[in-house]
Amino acid sequence: MPIIRLFRVSIHTEMRREFEKKFASISVAAVNQALGSLGVEIYKPSQWAPNEYLMISRWQDEAALKSFAGDSWNSPFIPPGMEKFVSDCRVDHYTSWDDR
Repeated sequence: MPIIRLFRVSIHTEMRREFEKKFASISVAAVNQALGSLGVEIYKPSQWAPNEYLMISRWQDEAALKSFAGDSWNSPFIPPGMEKFVSDCRVDHYTSWDDR
């Protein structure tokens, strides 16, 4: 059963430019290259949460997520080199309503 992963990350404001470049390259590449990844989209902040970014990824199943993020796949996975940007983050997972 496919899984949708919502990763929200708040960053240190002064690191915005560097973060945006690396989020679009390092983080997206990490997901796209993972076995069982079905795709990824990233989003910039809105005026109501100016330092919060969103990544939505789709995964084939729980085994694919475990392969990508390890046994604690229900926790945020930060690719090496991206930790310095993060002031806060969280991850949530969902499955399709139609897969009942």
